Amino acid sequence: MLTTAHLMEVINLPQDIGHAKNDLHDGIIIHPYSAKIGSFRGKSILHTNAISLVISGEKTMHFASKTLNIKNDEIHFLSAGNCMASVNLSGHQIFKSILIFFNDKVLSDFYVKYASLTSKIKRFNTKSREPFISFRKDRFIINFITSLEYILAGGETLSAEMRLLKFEELMLYLLENHPETILSFKPSKGRDLNDLEIRKVVETNLTNIMGLEDLAFLCNMSLSTFKRRFANIYGTSPNKWILHRRIELAKHLLHHHREKPGDVYHKVGYENHSSFSQSFKQIVGLTPRDFQMQQLNVQQ
Repeated sequence: MLTTAHLMEVINLPQDIGHAKNDLHDGIIIHPYSAKIGSFRGKSILHTNAISLVISGEKTMHFASKTLNIKNDEIHFLSAGNCMASVNLSGHQIFKSILIFFNDKVLSDFYVKYASLTSKIKRFNTKSREPFISFRKDRFIINFITSLEYILAGGETLSAEMRLLKFEELMLYLLENHPETILSFKPSKGRDLNDLEIRKVVETNLTNIMGLEDLAFLCNMSLSTFKRRFANIYGTSPNKWILHRRIELAKHLLHHHREKPGDVYHKVGYENHSSFSQSFKQIVGLTPRDFQMQQLNVQQ
């Protein structure tokens, strides 16, 4: 049976960043971040927009509308909202990044200040509005990150003027070199999800290792509200629907792709082989290995 995930501490960003609390009223916060060696998962509420400038390592972030694999060859713009992050650092590089938090007013002020540039581009911008966008690192972006590392190395809080200058430096470069993409960034407005958006959250994360608490968190609603909305949409309980969908996918991988049971469980959202085998037998009446052998015998 699909169970709810273990409760994890919810981090409020950027409020829970120690020294950043003093800069909240300025609208821009620049914060160096590094993760300890080991694997971890966490829940965060991003209360304002952010730019993630990854220096080393990789991280996976699950938002309501999509899953992002944050790598060190890209930078990402993230709109405010609930997210879950997972990092596996066993035998890999330590995860290091610089985060630039900025609110909607800062973004609006930028576009007003440089209206002569943006007005011409907007008339020809055909890209759909996106809450998450990314850019490949080029020489300018690499040098920009290096400059931030240098000025942050002393550990002192940057002045409001320096933070605004660095934000505008990056934004102007992207506006001149990737105008359609940067202008497609649309901050989220913190509203209730409609049925189609809830379906997208559920079905996008079907094979991710998540429980019902996690899915409810990504939908920004209580567990009881999520269960009620789910039943209205799918006509059954989330436990039952997700269980059957995962097992159907596992049957397809075992039968048509002839994958080993030990290679399948994590691909269909299970943390270990034993819980996958137990669920599979509950639905199919056979263990994954016995099911696969039966299918192979039928074909011969």
